[in-house]
Amino acid sequence: MENINNVTEFVFWGLSENLEVEEVCFVVFSFFYTVSLLGNLLIMLTVYTGNLFKFPMYFFLNYLSFVDICYSSVTAPKMIVDLLAESKTISYEGCMLQLFGVHFFGCTEIFILTVMAYDRYVAICRPLHYMTIMDQDKCNKMLLGTWVGGFLHSVIQVALVVQLPFCGPNEIDHYFCDVHPVLKLACTDTYVVGVVVTANSGTIALGSFVILLISYTVILVSLRKQSPDGRRKALSTCGSHIAVVIIFFGPCTFMYMRPDTTFSEDKMVAVFYTIITPMLNPLIYTMRNAEVKTAMKKLWVRKVSSEKLMRNNWK
Repeated sequence: MENINNVTEFVFWGLSENLEVEEVCFVVFSFFYTVSLLGNLLIMLTVYTGNLFKFPMYFFLNYLSFVDICYSSVTAPKMIVDLLAESKTISYEGCMLQLFGVHFFGCTEIFILTVMAYDRYVAICRPLHYMTIMDQDKCNKMLLGTWVGGFLHSVIQVALVVQLPFCGPNEIDHYFCDVHPVLKLACTDTYVVGVVVTANSGTIALGSFVILLISYTVILVSLRKQSPDGRRKALSTCGSHIAVVIIFFGPCTFMYMRPDTTFSEDKMVAVFYTIITPMLNPLIYTMRNAEVKTAMKKLWVRKVSSEKLMRNNWK
């Protein structure tokens, strides 16, 4: 069948058709996105200035913050601008790029969270071998694996959509280009494509979630052998990881572990994992992690000292 494509742009329905609601959403989501950017940049700056790269947990936390910035930036700026725009359009090419970005950074984040769970497992269950197992070379290879895995996943998703013909409706009942809403616009039978998309996304989401659950269950069970102080410290660190996993994987599982269908709740669920979760990640890690808070205090003290020194030099 020849690939006939008469669609050059798509039109988003957006979050709401009520202008007052959209104005409120503009303020709220602009605030959320700003907090997300500043929070994740602060974590990256803290890891860099605190020389924490040599610790695997902070090595991966730094890249998790970077991925969070990229992930939210794929959809949030366009959504925020569209909230005050009369016409919410995106070109066909822009739509495919956005679809690629959402799945690339989303899948990479899933793999980084999985690697971070493995890091905590080794640190708590095999502490004597920790530095041997999680040396810098292995950390670099695991990080490369997360990026390669995210790239392969997103390439498959985009390849499945690009080969479809779009010759009629171009209105997407969403605020960004995702696979299921776009598949509804194809003027051909998309059942097989929908099954492959669900299998691809669902296998990664569910498989990683099961691995994470098993990892943290083993960790929590092994904590019974730890001293009270070691147990408290481990629970503090793992608690933040578990919170992030639940917040991120809950909505993702709802969206991608199901047949090729869309629901009215999809947009609100998508807001949660594309904007709110990247905003909450730095808050969770800083509130629950004593070492990150200590490094941030040192960064703040250094900043205040530098400002005092500059003022004294001007006098």
